Amino acid sequence: MRKYTILLMLIFLASWLRAGDDGLNCFTVIAGSKASADGSVLLAHNEDDSGKQTLNIHKVPAQERRRGDVFTLKSGTTIPHSGSTPGLLWLQMPGSDFGDAYISEFGVALTSDACLSREDKGELSEGGIGFSLRRLVAERARTAREAVRIAGELIGRFGYNSSGRAYIIADAAEGWVLHAVKGKRWVARRVPDNEVAVIANRYTITRVDLGDGDNFLGSADIISYAVARGWYDPARDGEFDFARAYSDPGNYADMRNNLRQWRGNDLLAAKPLKLGAPLPFSFRPRRGLRPYDLFRVLRDHYEGSKHDLSDHYRNGSPNSGKNRTICTENTQYAFVAHLRSGVPADIAHTVWIAGRRPDSNAFSPWYASMAEVPGGFSRESAESAWKNHFLPLPAHAAEDAGLATHTYARLSEAVDRQYRERIEKVQKVWRNFEEFLFSDLKDHEKEFSFLLQSNRGLARRIIENYIHGLEYRKWFLAAELL
Repeated sequence: MRKYTILLMLIFLASWLRAGDDGLNCFTVIAGSKASADGSVLLAHNEDDSGKQTLNIHKVPAQERRRGDVFTLKSGTTIPHSGSTPGLLWLQMPGSDFGDAYISEFGVALTSDACLSREDKGELSEGGIGFSLRRLVAERARTAREAVRIAGELIGRFGYNSSGRAYIIADAAEGWVLHAVKGKRWVARRVPDNEVAVIANRYTITRVDLGDGDNFLGSADIISYAVARGWYDPARDGEFDFARAYSDPGNYADMRNNLRQWRGNDLLAAKPLKLGAPLPFSFRPRRGLRPYDLFRVLRDHYEGSKHDLSDHYRNGSPNSGKNRTICTENTQYAFVAHLRSGVPADIAHTVWIAGRRPDSNAFSPWYASMAEVPGGFSRESAESAWKNHFLPLPAHAAEDAGLATHTYARLSEAVDRQYRERIEKVQKVWRNFEEFLFSDLKDHEKEFSFLLQSNRGLARRIIENYIHGLEYRKWFLAAELL
């Protein structure tokens, strides 16, 4: 009996450990420049991680690196720094290997979704690379295409040390999806300018043509290795399909992932697919997208469809239902990066950020160019946060009322306790607030453009004060709702 109990405990422990990397983490949408209403590239993301997490928002200042400066990977391996680095807006999840997002002053935005691969022999050198990858890419890349190349070089050199992942990378010109596989293999595909791609914790790149360097990049042996491992047989399988060959079969077929990817298509596509039809890498939207179109997607629980098991919220919060929704109980933060060209660089790259769950909180704008973030959005400097990222948080950290994102988290938790009774009132407040923000920001950007031409230093201070004021107003409204 005791042996049986121990065996059950071991099985439970193994399942619990795997749950942290079960592929059911995060959701991303990327829209090309001709798929948006204004010629911008849009990148939308829900960061989903289990437990009660903390979000800090930092501005990492631009830096000039000296000869001999090194970057230390999590494994302890050091590599030389590469010239100057741009300022970075860093959305940090302390203690997390894969929960952070970056948007650089060059307008390169980078985030990721877990995707389980079937690789069980991945080669690693010097401990491999995982956590440090996105920071190195954000520091070194001036364009999304360059970011993909840098990421690929790092994966090829060190080996990716997690099962698999989709990195979604964008700038004001183009967007890319890069699939990393445990070990030293990867592939990336450019999102067509007039299309939208949805990623929901499963590999989405199917066809691969490395001869088309404009649209595909990747490991030279990506097909031959799959043949050698028995994952792909040209005579049996026909055209090579990366996702089918390299995915963990259970993860690839998991309805919780397929349903979310389908729902993104259903909400946005000009010709939505029936559930069960093959899901495309990308598709044409029914109209030019704006940031608020993607707010709606990130807030979605299948409302208005047969997949909404909350029965119009009569069964409680839709965030914790049986169907894995896009917005979920594990959503820690959400953002939509609005990456533009043709406007002054200081206001070209806007990141609309919602703390905790976006269904019960508002998105508000942050410029990647800001010199500082508002007070109350991080506990320490960006430099010390990087050094302390994996240290245990103080005992009171999760309840720190002085951190704005904890107010947003408390609001989400309060709404979830009586979702049907509270969500309509909360969403009405935030809908009015966001409508005000879009109108007010549009008016102010005309003034900012003029000021930047005449006195850039003064204009930058005015812009920063304006953005800080909007964020404090949102914080106050959240506290008032509580």
